[in-house]
Amino acid sequence: MRYSRMLLPTLKESPADAEVISQKLMVRAGMIRKVAAGIYNLLPLGQRVVRKVEAIVREEMDRAGAQEVLMPVVVPSELWHESGRWDAYGKELLRLKDRHGREFCLGPTHEEVITDMVRREVRSYRELPLNLYQIQTKFRDEIRPRFGLMRGREFIMKDAYSFHATPESLDAEYENMHRAYTRIFERCGLQFRAVEAETGAIGGRFSHEFMVLAESGEDSIASCTRCGYAANIERAEVREPRPERPSGELPVERVSTPGMRTIEEVSAFLKASPSAMIKTLIYETDKGVVAALVRGDHQLNEFKFRNALGAAWVELADEAAVEKATGAPAGFAGPVKLRVPVYADHAVRRIFDGVAGANEKDAHLTHVSAARDFSGATYADIRDALAGDMCPRCEGAFEIRRGIEVGHIFKLGTKYSEAMGANFLDEAGKERPAIMGCYGIGIGRTAAAAIEQNHDEAGIVWPGPLAPFDCEVLPVNVNDEATRKAAEALYERLGAEMDVLLDDRDERAGVKFKDADLIGVPVRVTVGERNLKQGKVEIKVRKTGEVRLVGIEEAAGEVRRSLGK
Repeated sequence: MRYSRMLLPTLKESPADAEVISQKLMVRAGMIRKVAAGIYNLLPLGQRVVRKVEAIVREEMDRAGAQEVLMPVVVPSELWHESGRWDAYGKELLRLKDRHGREFCLGPTHEEVITDMVRREVRSYRELPLNLYQIQTKFRDEIRPRFGLMRGREFIMKDAYSFHATPESLDAEYENMHRAYTRIFERCGLQFRAVEAETGAIGGRFSHEFMVLAESGEDSIASCTRCGYAANIERAEVREPRPERPSGELPVERVSTPGMRTIEEVSAFLKASPSAMIKTLIYETDKGVVAALVRGDHQLNEFKFRNALGAAWVELADEAAVEKATGAPAGFAGPVKLRVPVYADHAVRRIFDGVAGANEKDAHLTHVSAARDFSGATYADIRDALAGDMCPRCEGAFEIRRGIEVGHIFKLGTKYSEAMGANFLDEAGKERPAIMGCYGIGIGRTAAAAIEQNHDEAGIVWPGPLAPFDCEVLPVNVNDEATRKAAEALYERLGAEMDVLLDDRDERAGVKFKDADLIGVPVRVTVGERNLKQGKVEIKVRKTGEVRLVGIEEAAGEVRRSLGK
């Protein structure tokens, strides 16, 4: 491709509304342009990268035995009513009506459509297992779209759905997809982790997220430094040491703490470590009002808390509800003599000389012992994991990394097949619901995550497999005939075996070099008058910054070696 013929409008400055590096660089590199909030045009350079991701995904899904289909973007409401998600999904579901007043939605995901497809076509266990996938546009009406392609409203997704006769068959396909996803992200040249995760609105009983490791990631990942266990913070299990109860516990003492509500204020006033304080949070739930206890230096994990409680929902109580439950304003709640059910994190069990609210305005209790003073508490793992926490699988400890979710695999079970009547006849002729799995990859999000992980102050540093071009040939001065001819010859030679960009613009050399670094092509071949006189050209590897002069006849081989081809 000739630069002069390509729509590649690079910018010197980042747009004012860009928040993360991938968004800034994709706009500056001429890859995307905003149409509306969370909706973007993909320009030719961006489209080339997206197609590279799609090709890898498609090859590995086909290799894993999945079959490609294509489902509609516009979905009739009847299917979503059957699954029960029309009302439950919320405002992210963009609803519309046709000229006849019939309701539809723009598909944010396609469990309903694929289940309808399979129930119409599959009758027998002999036709199972079946794994169907598509690469298609989705729309989710995010309340706050941001970060460019990282969290848009309209996006390209690979979604796959498998159907099985037995749980063992689903387990086998889940592992098959886990391996396929591992190959996909390895082939993309990304550093990533597969972590245990919550299933969210899609449902199911077990899932893994595939996270690209990047400091700018929205999600925190806890991973063991010794074994392979990893999970996002929502799900990461924490193993606590057994409590060792000391002798000679002091009696509880009430102390005045006027106007001091927060852990920081009370800790400083009483000269107590936050780790010795008991944070008491009052929640309203579908099970009634309950208290959640965590150590003062820990954070309650609402996902774990909800699961421990067996609740459908939990919500932090407002001040009026707190005062009704505890008899005191917010900030002074404590577990001693509390008249609502108490759920405490395992770490609280190890507090024997602690500080807690007195359930009385402007007062706290000291020398509180969990074992002695609120022995009726139910204990569970209900806090966020921290670096240094003990792994639940081995004797190792956690490290905390940031990550960007690019893929998610689920065991859905029979949630959709039961609701929508996607049944098959088993070997005994009995009708049973198909058991389902679901497997998604954000295509544009993977491209953006690659930039978040691979960039420097000059621009993008593409992993080779995702780069829009393998090599860029850059003639310093296109008005010099010898330079132009040498560059054209190299362009033709290299173009026979790889994707090559020829910067044939009549532009200053400095501008060309800056644009080359910005768009991040892995190898640059610079053709200049001075080096040509010696029969040489300059090769620069974008990732390492390595520069070397080679003979013009050797250039093609050197480019191949630099690319690992």
